[in-house]
Amino acid sequence: MRGLTGSGDGGSGDAVTDGGSGNRTGGGRGRRLTGWAASSTALAGLAVVGLFAVSCSTGGTGTRDEGPAGTQPVVRSTPASTTPSRARPTPRVDAVALLKADPKVSERVRTDLKPCTGDEYPVDTSYGKLTGGPGADVVVNVMTCGDSVGVGTYVYRPRADGTYENVFTTEQPAVYGTIDRGDLVVTTQVYGKKDAVAYPSGEEVITYHWANSRFSETDRVHNDFNRAVGAGEGDFPEPTEPTKN
Repeated sequence: MRGLTGSGDGGSGDAVTDGGSGNRTGGGRGRRLTGWAASSTALAGLAVVGLFAVSCSTGGTGTRDEGPAGTQPVVRSTPASTTPSRARPTPRVDAVALLKADPKVSERVRTDLKPCTGDEYPVDTSYGKLTGGPGADVVVNVMTCGDSVGVGTYVYRPRADGTYENVFTTEQPAVYGTIDRGDLVVTTQVYGKKDAVAYPSGEEVITYHWANSRFSETDRVHNDFNRAVGAGEGDFPEPTEPTKN
């Protein structure tokens, strides 16, 4: 910093004449200012290069490889709020009360309909759209307590006043009804004379569709079961090595 004051060693000597014009400048001071300015410019350039190198070497927070950052504001995504479901729960019905008060249910089924244990009745109930009524239709399956074999399938259609109407009834051994994509599917096990309850000979799968205020059969599939399955106590075959080409 001594060169800036013009004092000190050699600060007051050496004057330079500018091209004979008579203008004199302090040679020592001018040279020192020029050298200091050049050094400052060089240092600033090195600082810029250093900052650029550091920013390029950092991942994710420095200068991006594809070019300088744009001037557009950063768009922040906000998680979508979860809207609670407004669907009303399907009202449940007393299936046992429906069956016992329904004259379309045979007297035998109504008489035999008793709890298996405690107050648990052998009744399965399904709710869904079958007839296009004002609410969910109800499919009721009645089974035996001992081996859970179906003895009757019934479909109840809701009325506008909250009561239910029986629109389908089938009573036979090993029958069971379900709702499948708006259709009623009734499966009946087929037994031969020597068939055990656990091993029927086959089954009938019948699909019903609601149209013109009634159910009509639209599809029927018969399946024959292999009677040899489960008949013996054979050992499993020994595993073999896979064949290699």
